[in-house]
Amino acid sequence: MNEPILTKLPNSQVELKFVVTPEEAKPYLDQAATDLQTAKPIQGFRPGKAPYDVVKQTFGEMKIWEAALERIVRSSYVRAVLDHSLDTLGSPAISVEQLVPGQDIKFTATATVMPTLLTLAPYEQPVVTKSVRAITDTDVDKALDDLRKMRRQEVVTDRAATKDDLVVIDMEIKKDGVVVEGGSAKGYRIYLNEPHYIPGFSDELLGLKKGDAKTFTLTFPTEHYQKHLAGQPVEFAVTVTDVFELTLPELNDEFAKGLGIESAEKLRELVRTNMSKEAEQKADEASEIELIEKLVKGSKFSEVPELLVNEEVRKMWTEFVHAAEHQGMKMEDYLAHLKKTADQIKLDMVPRAIERIQAAVMMKEVAKREKIEVADTDIDAEIDRILSAVEDKETKERVSSPEYRDYVAAQMRSRKTVEILKKKGIASA
Repeated sequence: MNEPILTKLPNSQVELKFVVTPEEAKPYLDQAATDLQTAKPIQGFRPGKAPYDVVKQTFGEMKIWEAALERIVRSSYVRAVLDHSLDTLGSPAISVEQLVPGQDIKFTATATVMPTLLTLAPYEQPVVTKSVRAITDTDVDKALDDLRKMRRQEVVTDRAATKDDLVVIDMEIKKDGVVVEGGSAKGYRIYLNEPHYIPGFSDELLGLKKGDAKTFTLTFPTEHYQKHLAGQPVEFAVTVTDVFELTLPELNDEFAKGLGIESAEKLRELVRTNMSKEAEQKADEASEIELIEKLVKGSKFSEVPELLVNEEVRKMWTEFVHAAEHQGMKMEDYLAHLKKTADQIKLDMVPRAIERIQAAVMMKEVAKREKIEVADTDIDAEIDRILSAVEDKETKERVSSPEYRDYVAAQMRSRKTVEILKKKGIASA
């Protein structure tokens, strides 16, 4: 078959022009003729057994050529992609310039290809310094205070509320004399020493006792997600149903034993150790991100195709939605709080999407240069580990599929590549 003419186009696309002679097309034409008469048998012949000329007289020669075209295009395109080692994305756009019985078949395939790495930034020497934040006594004291707060006791009191108390209220929020949507609440708990989303709200409750009622007006923050209330004066009507005095336990051996630790001293040591490990982990993650970002910025790539950018933005948007929902937020409320539409956020994601794509291309090249491979036994072990954590049949089938195996292999190869980069490219402070 004639070698196609390959032309590189802008936006990471390639054009392949094909010319297929009648002789080269003959096997496909014969198969098309067989298919036609099998689907619609010719009288006097068993299905698929009529001679080519009889099929041509019955269906018309053009019908045979049209039926053969799809196989010819697919076979030619796949062979060209393999011969030229093209990393294509999606299906190509096909344009047929000539399809005349007895003449050369001419068609063009335009395909989107993965961006390529033109220049790789040096990574053999450290380009990032990892700095781990030292844990101070103040840090440990604060963490221990947080533990005490988690075990604080709430004791009902008849006295007036102070800034260290918990106040439980029934509340109505009104605008222009009308209760706003979601503005009624019963048993609403307010810790008076913690910041409230409406400035001044906690201060209005100071000095109130159980059974006291109070009406006051506060201005909603200008950045509030409810735009019709943002920056507006709103009336609050509250009734105190309970006041609780908060008592923190003493930081002593008894407190430590309640947490399963033998003494207060051991508890302090454990807290410091855990905080140090967390600081180390955060520093490790931050230096890894910085390293990848620097290597991407220091490398040069061919243009990233729009098709790939759109797909990456779609993935990022899904991650964004899941993160918001995980925090218990409604997406429409969150968007209102950000004062942006979904389309605006997706547009903001484009630069980061391009960076993520370029990082993947760079990692692939590093893996190739470092000859990083993942053993089948390691892939099997990882898939077995994943299977042991799932129960439903559908998920098990998906995890056991060849496609998922390829995904796992790619993830493991990527992780090994990152470890190589970190070992070479990150220095300790």
